Amino acid sequence: MNVSSAWVLETARLRMTPVGYWDLPDLTRLKANPRAYALMMGGVRSPIQTAEELAQNIRDWGQYGYGMWAVRAKRGKFLGMTALMHRPDGRGVALRFAFYPEARGVGLAREAALAALIYAHDTAGLDCVVAVAREDNIGSRQVLSSIGMSRISEFQRDGNLLFVYQSTKAGRAE
Repeated sequence: MNVSSAWVLETARLRMTPVGYWDLPDLTRLKANPRAYALMMGGVRSPIQTAEELAQNIRDWGQYGYGMWAVRAKRGKFLGMTALMHRPDGRGVALRFAFYPEARGVGLAREAALAALIYAHDTAGLDCVVAVAREDNIGSRQVLSSIGMSRISEFQRDGNLLFVYQSTKAGRAE
């Protein structure tokens, strides 16, 4: 796959690149880590699930011009992922992110999520982006609020209360 330079995002501390097969070992470790992935939709993943999802993530970049980014510190260490992905429940394109616990608490998830949200509206042309966070996932809820996403609804799934957040291109401050 040819990676468009427009798809690579850089922030003050991070370099975000579209995922490729070379990211499989890092993604397998992240998605198997319950402290990093248990609160994600579908929970922790097996190596086979991670490989299947990576193949779909790569196809998404080719089909839509957005998908999952591998998030690394500028010096190269893999920290986590952020993504723009079509939700299987039909709610639309969702912002997602997951970081290793040791990378939390210093604003990296916020930095990556904001870069992805700006990309969604300004480069990918998405008018609306949603995000879903469990009620007990305070960190994710704080990130979503801090980047300007508004809580618009809630629903129950598997005994958990989930909050739906939204960002609209028209609702963003220019």
